[in-house]
Amino acid sequence: MRRTTRRALINVGLFSTLLFLITYLNGPHSKTKTFAWNEIRYKPSSATLPESRGICHGLSSSSKPALVVSRVTADGDSKWLDPLSKLYHFCVYTVDAPVQDSNYLQVPAKRGHEAMAYLTFIIDNYDHIPSAGAVFVHGARFQWHNDEPQYDNVALLSGLNVSRALESSGYHNLRCDWSLSTCPSSVPPQGSFETSSQAQLVPWDDRAVSDAGLPKALAALFGAEDAVGVRPGAADAVRSQCCAQFVVSRESILRHSREEYAALRQWLLEDKRDDIVLGRIMSYVWHILFINQGKVRAGNEGIDLERLNKQACPTAECYCRLYGRCGLERCVESSCDGQYQLPQDLKLPKDWAETHG
Repeated sequence: MRRTTRRALINVGLFSTLLFLITYLNGPHSKTKTFAWNEIRYKPSSATLPESRGICHGLSSSSKPALVVSRVTADGDSKWLDPLSKLYHFCVYTVDAPVQDSNYLQVPAKRGHEAMAYLTFIIDNYDHIPSAGAVFVHGARFQWHNDEPQYDNVALLSGLNVSRALESSGYHNLRCDWSLSTCPSSVPPQGSFETSSQAQLVPWDDRAVSDAGLPKALAALFGAEDAVGVRPGAADAVRSQCCAQFVVSRESILRHSREEYAALRQWLLEDKRDDIVLGRIMSYVWHILFINQGKVRAGNEGIDLERLNKQACPTAECYCRLYGRCGLERCVESSCDGQYQLPQDLKLPKDWAETHG
């Protein structure tokens, strides 16, 4: 056999092997699309809860939705919230506040981005979640991901119809536009060969690293020592909106015990991955925790992934339901013209707050 022929056969063999591996790794390995994501089963290494420093005063007697704000000192003055005082009961957490400064609601540690403040609010105020629900947002007024033409959270929160947002499933992300979400079918599943390869080849890509880490994280959070039925396969995409700002009902929060939320927060404290990676992983977990799927099929106590994905990714008509922006023109499934534009490099101009405030 000629050397060129042998080399060609070797190349064909290698290509066929690679093609087989890609097909296998991206193939449907889960026997079911229903997952046991209905209870946090993570076992913390410590049974001692951090000291409660996040009790939101006046919450027990409030008839307004809680506005849970996760901020850092660099976010600047929080007076931008003042125009919203008649609509919400403020619970503002400064995650980098000195422990000795009792003027701020605080968290156990600056981990997991906004997730630490959100979980601390739930844990420390579990018995007093308002009947009107709670809205969870970041600490700056103008942010690139705010789904409002001027990226203004005051305008967004002023127009938010909390009761309408909650009526279908007890949870709703504040975004309607699908930019940078995993909602489009073109986004590969988190456990796919494509995603894991990107995370390995480009380890500074936080999005790829967190996406690739989601299946294992779900197994750790919902499966404890038994990962059967909790770890999504290579073809099982978890679809969700971007950026971890959302509204949730009291009933949806109370569907899980305080101990479950404490275990989830402890996972953030104990996991060694980068802060931003943990925060992004958690952005895929909120809707799993809170979306109410209603009555499940007989003998099925898990979460239907296909149905969950549809609930987590409503079409852009949600602008009308959430914000009263109805009759918008040139709308498609994922967006409406003129409502949101992804800014260059995911950053607003430095003078945006000054020129738009």
